Amino acid sequence: MTLPVAGGGTYSYTPRTEPSSYVAGGAPLVSRTVFSAAHVVADPYADTSPDSPAAVDWDSTLAFRRHLWSHGLGVAEAMDTAQRGMGLDWAGAAELIRRSAAEAKAVGGTIACGVGTDQLTPGEHDLAAVTAAYEEQLALVEETGAQAILMASRALAAAASGPEDYLATYGHLLRQATEPVVLHWLGPMFDPALEGYWGTSDLDAATETFLEVVAAHSDRIDGIKVSLLDAQREIDLRRRLPEGVRCYTGDDFNYPELIAGDAQGFSHALLGIFDPLGPLAAEAVRVLDTGDREGFRKLLDPTVELSRHLFETPTRFYKTGVVLLAWLAGHQSHFTMVGGLQSARSLPHLARAYQLADGVGLFLDPGLAATRMRALLDVNGVAQ
Repeated sequence: MTLPVAGGGTYSYTPRTEPSSYVAGGAPLVSRTVFSAAHVVADPYADTSPDSPAAVDWDSTLAFRRHLWSHGLGVAEAMDTAQRGMGLDWAGAAELIRRSAAEAKAVGGTIACGVGTDQLTPGEHDLAAVTAAYEEQLALVEETGAQAILMASRALAAAASGPEDYLATYGHLLRQATEPVVLHWLGPMFDPALEGYWGTSDLDAATETFLEVVAAHSDRIDGIKVSLLDAQREIDLRRRLPEGVRCYTGDDFNYPELIAGDAQGFSHALLGIFDPLGPLAAEAVRVLDTGDREGFRKLLDPTVELSRHLFETPTRFYKTGVVLLAWLAGHQSHFTMVGGLQSARSLPHLARAYQLADGVGLFLDPGLAATRMRALLDVNGVAQ
């Protein structure tokens, strides 16, 4: 196969022929709680534009969630990976939450769903409006029976005047939650509108505010999800958590070491990279369940280069690579995304994503993946 490189030129790559060995089923995961933040599958026949409401292929979207559940993973629904706020509006997210929660009940799958404020129109909103928007979404998620994930809010970042506004807003919401929630800190590398979250751009000061919220409401918090791509900060933070509050890593750069942990603790996982890596990640955690940390790292460490590539700057466009790999793996029939986001990464970037994924044996049908990749290259002018 002829693959392009950035700046011009090509190189030759020989695809693997051995299929992935990671099949569905197996023992439940016990030593770590693991969620995959799942993507949505667009309807390729919908007559839409980037400004249109998302047109979702519900059958394929739900089938992908059943795939994740079949490997023993939990699904983190309507999160950043599902293009929340980048093509998927609140109406689409609400429908996604309802459908996925019902599907989880039907198959016995674990599900947690994102709660935000994205039903608010663009522009300035006061704290009362931000709180009310959070409350509306929290009520919907709780009505479905899913666990709630309190996501970082662009509207709150714009409305808050300092740390005290975050303390008051989150305190109010946590007191209302009927079941323990996951508290999510998403860094600005994933969403630039979240710069200065927790009332400051000083990460040390922001950490103190975040931990103040956790300490004051630990009985209402199942865990925290940290997506800052800073392994040491996550380790330091998780060592300061109250008893019973988990740390779910959202670090798509350093997840093997954070999940493996050290003598003082470990992180559970809620990761976008576990969308394409789902079967492999589940197998790695089963190895870890036996106490074999070395075997766990042997399986998962080789995937880090792929993850770092998908999540490279600008990080928020990682979803394009995730959906590419879902198409190549046969989980959907097309490489189309809501909002037209399939155009958000370059052809050389996508070619490298394919090579890295194929190199770690990610595809159950490597022949199909190679055929589809050649078709994408051909339509973009790379002769094979």
